[in-house]
Formats: sequence, C-alpha cells, structure tokens
Amino acid sequence: MQPSRLSIAAFAALVALSAAAAGKEEFGTARDAEALVSRAVAHARKTGAQKAYQDFTAKAPGWTDRDLYVYVIDLQGVCLAHGQNPKLVGKNVLDLRDADGKLFIQENIAQARSRSRLWTSYTWTDPVTRKLLPKSTYCERLEETLYCVGIYKR
Repeated sequence: MQPSRLSIAAFAALVALSAAAAGKEEFGTARDAEALVSRAVAHARKTGAQKAYQDFTAKAPGWTDRDLYVYVIDLQGVCLAHGQNPKLVGKNVLDLRDADGKLFIQENIAQARSRSRLWTSYTWTDPVTRKLLPKSTYCERLEETLYCVGIYKR
C-alpha cells in the first residue's frame, strides 16, 4: 500500500507540531548554543576540567543536542575535547581552516584575549546533513581555555 501525499503531509505536520510542543526547533539556535556553553563551563567547574572533557568527547547525555556539540580548545590551539570528532583531541588545531580558507580557531583565540565571550562565523560541515553550511560559534573563556558550541545557518 502506497502512502498518499495527504498522509505524508499529515505526518510531517505532526512531527513539526511535536517538536514545537516539546519546545525545540529541529536544529540548534543561538540561544541553545549559549545555554549549552554555559552548562559546559559550569560542569567543568563542578567536576573538574578533565572529567568534563571526557564527558563532552564521549557524548555523555546532555552534551550533544541535535546539531549542537561542545568542543574545548586551549589558548595555544590544542583541542582538549570535541563532541563530534574525538580524533581532534590532543591535536593542535590552530592552523585549521574552513572551506574558504579562514583560520577560525586563530580568530577565536585572538578575540578571547580581549573578551570572555565571543561569536565567530565561518563555513563548516553540518554533522546532521553533512552539507557545507555557514556556521557561527559561541565561545566562553574559562581561564586558559575556550568552551565552544556552534550553530549552522540554514
């Protein structure tokens, strides 16, 4: 039996309403990114940095949300935690470039030297759709580290 266009449309509407009723968009928002970074910083203060890094990288419950994930870098560019790509942990990502050649980690660190909270924009692969999209990342400085979560612009 082939589903009708009407039943497919009804199902899609139901999914959209369910997401709205749950209070969440399909993808993370700027407010969601800021809240997740705030929780990540609080978690590191409470449990200690090393435990927090392990939790973020292992995708422990609460540290990935839709297309949002936490990553942490130190001010020398070493990745300390990464909720999407654990292979980056321990590597210096200072010279990492986006699809347009932008040195976005260097930009994050440069901004962090004069402020404790910042937003940067670059182009990156969305972990949900696997498409290259414009991305904005929110970071907060905690001592000599940056806790970051990015959102994809759709």
